Amino acid sequence: MRVNLVSPAVVLRTRPYGESDKIVSFFTENYGKLTGIAKGAMRSRRRFVNSLEPFALVNLSFQDRPHSGLAFILSADLVASFGQLATALDRITFASYLVEITDGLSAEREENAAVFQHLKEGLIYLSEHGTSWRFLTSFELKLLRLAGYQPILDVCKRCHKNRVDGAVGQWHFSPLDGGILCELCSRHSAEVLPLGGPAVEVLTALQAGDGSLPPRISLPVSVVKEIRSAVLRFIQFQIDREIKSAPFLEHFSSV
Repeated sequence: MRVNLVSPAVVLRTRPYGESDKIVSFFTENYGKLTGIAKGAMRSRRRFVNSLEPFALVNLSFQDRPHSGLAFILSADLVASFGQLATALDRITFASYLVEITDGLSAEREENAAVFQHLKEGLIYLSEHGTSWRFLTSFELKLLRLAGYQPILDVCKRCHKNRVDGAVGQWHFSPLDGGILCELCSRHSAEVLPLGGPAVEVLTALQAGDGSLPPRISLPVSVVKEIRSAVLRFIQFQIDREIKSAPFLEHFSSV
């Protein structure tokens, strides 16, 4: 006997399947990431109307199929389409990136209601307030924490030298080590990215807080570039594939 399962969900991606069906990936509140087949979605004028577009928030109803990795999508009732995202190319680009990294950092059917909530809140914020690198980096760092990949930013990942104990001006970020390295330890790592003291302090503040920054920290372009390079490279390392939307972010991001 098949049981109908129901959950709020965000549409991550969709693609045609045959002449009339769609394969759709969702991030659900109750069941984590799942992929299903929506029969007749390409042709129907009543079922799935505007509810299978990327970024859409829906109430999803589906059935598991014991001998298939694809769930059977019964319905997806539209709750919110975040219409403001479609009004500007920068918002579409940022939203595409949010869903792409959420997809990449999440395994199929691993329940994580906090990740669902974080993605939903991120899309709402983008729709209402627009884009900024501060929002983006805060979103990334919290997502990494919720997905179990939080980088270590307070001590050297190898020798455990505390960042605030010594007057070490230059740090480095190692995607392989999963955190910052002091100058000496960085010499023994195959791939490191420069990360000066101000950049580490900003990252630490964003990781611990609500997007606010220490008032004494200035944000020259060089600091922003260090931050963006380190966080993006770390996410790419965890996902282990190209993030297709990432190259377009720098054309739109503001402080």
